[in-house]
Amino acid sequence: MTTLTTPAVPSATGAAAPEARRRSPLAWIREHILPAVTAVIFVFMLLPNAVILWMSFNKPVGKFDYVWHQFSLDAWKNPCANSQMCHSIGLSLQIGTIATIVATVLGTMIAFAMVRHRFKARSGINALLFLPMAAPEVVMGATLAAMFFNTIGPGGLGFWTITIAHIMFCVSYVVVTVKSRLAGMDPTLEHAAQDLYATPAQTFIKVTLPLVAPGIAAAALLAFALSVDDYIITAFTAGNLETFPMYIWGSVQRAYPAQIDVIGSLMLIGTMAVIALSQVLGRARSARR
Repeated sequence: MTTLTTPAVPSATGAAAPEARRRSPLAWIREHILPAVTAVIFVFMLLPNAVILWMSFNKPVGKFDYVWHQFSLDAWKNPCANSQMCHSIGLSLQIGTIATIVATVLGTMIAFAMVRHRFKARSGINALLFLPMAAPEVVMGATLAAMFFNTIGPGGLGFWTITIAHIMFCVSYVVVTVKSRLAGMDPTLEHAAQDLYATPAQTFIKVTLPLVAPGIAAAALLAFALSVDDYIITAFTAGNLETFPMYIWGSVQRAYPAQIDVIGSLMLIGTMAVIALSQVLGRARSARR
């Protein structure tokens, strides 16, 4: 009597092992190239910030904080050792706050009008909104300076001319940011509120505004950062005033104290704290839902 024997079937693990060993180096590169490039880009972007934070603890020899000499907390103990620098910081913060508030309000209203309404000049206005972002800042600054010269004269350049110029180019960024948030919002939520007999004001305050609020907050932070950081347009419209970027540019030529790195580190820490707080609040809101 003969017995039938079935041929041995290789196990899945036994077949997978030779296949894993036969993987080409090209396949391994394809799997790891994106994380590697992402890591390199993040290091490239964050390394200057790390250098600024490290050099803020330096005790330089001479007037320029360019070469590491000795660890010290002197700059952190007295960041406003130079009263002119602290005055320029206060001026930049005042201009940035006013420009952010006005640009955010105007840009949000324009974004709602562009997304929710259809009118004849809509495409033309949409194209004009990109001009402040596309035009070179040198050209824009020179044009604004010529406009102010012809209207109020050279002696009128100062706080309000800087603020008007910052509002002008910040509005475009606010409109683009808020428009992207409105475009991705589900309109059925507003329709549901209206079906439940909510008035237009109640629908806007209780439904629309909370949904658009993250986009408005992001636009406001972007506008504030652009205003505080701007140098080229400010230099054309500042007159005798000196904002913080202008002070730094002058310090590169005459003296660069460690206090500048302290202020830069504080701005970096403040920005990271705001981002972390927004993430925590967003997760808490998602958990409640």
